[in-house]
Amino acid sequence: MFIRSLVIWIMLSLSVSADAADRPDIANPAIDMDGYLRESAKAAVLRDMRRISEAEFIRMSREPGTVILDARSREKYDQLHVKGAINLSFPDIAIESLKRTIPDKNTRILIYCNNNFLKAEEAFPRKLAQASLNISTFIALYEYGYRNVYELGPLLDIEGSRLEFETTPPELRH
Repeated sequence: MFIRSLVIWIMLSLSVSADAADRPDIANPAIDMDGYLRESAKAAVLRDMRRISEAEFIRMSREPGTVILDARSREKYDQLHVKGAINLSFPDIAIESLKRTIPDKNTRILIYCNNNFLKAEEAFPRKLAQASLNISTFIALYEYGYRNVYELGPLLDIEGSRLEFETTPPELRH
């Protein structure tokens, strides 16, 4: 499936490139779309091997040195999150915030997102499947050099999930 998508993307990019040839280049060395797409393709291959079941997620989360990362907004995290998860909102993922939050790039990181849970729409609002936060977070962590990342794979009914959830008490909210 990934290879088919990559072939379609290449064909589409070739047709778009012809249209872009007439446009002037607006260089910005701080933005690298080609590099992003190249690294995203590598991340996608690793991601296919790192999607795990609920049972695996629970088992791995209990092992020392494992971090559960919730990249949703602080507001949504405070409403409800997997017990023990730390919050680093996706827009805040950057060189320095990652160094502070997860200084060792070899740390095992477990991720989950809105699209993993049913029946908790306020805290876990649905996103388009292709815009799932798991995808963006996995790619971003990969881009920053974190390769020991695992993603909760299934769509779970929050009422029947074996994961434990918690809220942030109002007095501790930012």
